[in-house]
Amino acid sequence: MSNTVDFIFDFGSPNAYLAYKVLPGIAARTNAQVNLIPCLLGGLFKLTGNQAPLTAFGGVKGKLEYERLETQRFIDKHGLRAFRFNPHFPVNTLLIMRGLLAARHANVGDAYLDAVLKAMWEDGKKMDDAAVVAEVLSTAGVDAKAILDATQNPAVKAELAANTNDAAARGAFGIPTFFVGDEMFFGKERLGQVEEELR
Repeated sequence: MSNTVDFIFDFGSPNAYLAYKVLPGIAARTNAQVNLIPCLLGGLFKLTGNQAPLTAFGGVKGKLEYERLETQRFIDKHGLRAFRFNPHFPVNTLLIMRGLLAARHANVGDAYLDAVLKAMWEDGKKMDDAAVVAEVLSTAGVDAKAILDATQNPAVKAELAANTNDAAARGAFGIPTFFVGDEMFFGKERLGQVEEELR
């Protein structure tokens, strides 16, 4: 049995933010490691023929209302009071996802991850605007120019594309997706099953 959770991640998913906040507790209780894998959600949709919930279920009576109710229950259960739905949603995350990989290569991945998640899902920032991203990073003490310049590096672009292709090949079709060994779990609602698998 694996003691690592592969977390297929994109900043653009509010559920990825919520899962990210809960996973450390699961990892601590199960003595597991979380391996966060940056992927492009839009790329996963294209590769698998999936659609965003608003598109896929927008015409289904009661479906989106229930999704909001379930999200609020999750927030209440885990005390995630800082969460705010981003008013600019959906946000094109190509720049900030490449930025996460660039930040990791510069050994500031954790600071970048925390700053961008907060900006997206607590502060309501428009994180597909490079000037806004630069301000967020600078405030967090991250070299914004170096990171944003590195997002244009062909190796960084290729790494994000490869991660996305690999996730689809493993069976992922959306975010957040979790793998414990070969077992796949989709959605924050499956975190209890992730914890059971780790045990």
